[in-house]
Amino acid sequence: MRKGLSVVELVIVACIIGILAALVVPLVQNQATEAKTAAAKDNLRILRSTIELYAANHRGVPPGYEDDNRSGALDEAFFREQTVVNESYMRRVPENPFNHRSTIRMIGNNESFPTEATGEYGWIYQPATQTVRLDWPGTDEGGVRYFDQ
Repeated sequence: MRKGLSVVELVIVACIIGILAALVVPLVQNQATEAKTAAAKDNLRILRSTIELYAANHRGVPPGYEDDNRSGALDEAFFREQTVVNESYMRRVPENPFNHRSTIRMIGNNESFPTEATGEYGWIYQPATQTVRLDWPGTDEGGVRYFDQ
């Protein structure tokens, strides 16, 4: 009676494990991307709903302006204070699931909204138009830019 496996049997087992790993890894990676895309869309929905609700409760002025004055200073700190700290519309500003940032690039009233994402911030937001977008380059499985979600 023999004990253990021969070298040939070990090589065959290693090959089978390698083939299975080659089949499973892409599936897992694709699922992770799909999960991030779903989280990004949900976080955008949360931000957009918060902006709309805040504006409805503040005479049409969206968050981000100092003292709810459309001609006042514009700052991310005002947005956070108005939506998270003082008013509690959100518990926290959600993260961009691709770069794990919750920072917001604020676009002024007279500035053009960017046409491309850089990935430097979590979000890009222009209070004057109440536009908020994901700051992440690339496309989803359907070929739609994350920036255009």
